[in-house]
Amino acid sequence: MTQPDHLNTFTPHDPQLRAVNDSMLDGLGKLADYFGYNKVLGKMYGALLLSPLPMSLDDLMAHLDISKASVSMNMRMLENIGLAQEVWVRGDRRKYYEAESDLWRALTNVLGSRELRDVNQALGVLETNIERLRKGADAMSDNERELAHFYVGRIDQMKDFFRLAELILTSIIERDRPFEMPKAKPNEAGELRDEESDETDGA
Repeated sequence: MTQPDHLNTFTPHDPQLRAVNDSMLDGLGKLADYFGYNKVLGKMYGALLLSPLPMSLDDLMAHLDISKASVSMNMRMLENIGLAQEVWVRGDRRKYYEAESDLWRALTNVLGSRELRDVNQALGVLETNIERLRKGADAMSDNERELAHFYVGRIDQMKDFFRLAELILTSIIERDRPFEMPKAKPNEAGELRDEESDETDGA
């Protein structure tokens, strides 16, 4: 069965375009898995990012061949971490979505939503364990007290590491975007080139 015209925009028929689209969705799925999310979330973000038009949940279901429940659950997650937002489409009452195309902002959203939280949780666990050892040291034998002091020293080292990680993540999240992403544009031959390459060639 032939796809509706608007779905052809999301699923290109040209072999090269299709291969690149599939490769990008697979790669973003693996990247999402690396950060502790599921692969479907990464593929949905990729589908939105590579779509020149907003996509509805039905569009995503058809494009990725996944269930409505999975699309709905992962879209809520994408919205919660700032990787997608709902947009209005004239003449259509369905909900449509676009990807956060500012990749620096997308990265800081992911870091801020999960990585920084995990670091803070780890710090909380370390501090609780140190406090437990210090409070219980008086009731320990000499050998156990010596081991407790050793534990405290090693845990303090871990705290220093996580404090540094917290500082680095916070500075990344709070700083301004360090650069503008180069925009691809066609040259006289119709080939896609980015602006940075053009400047280099003209130097």
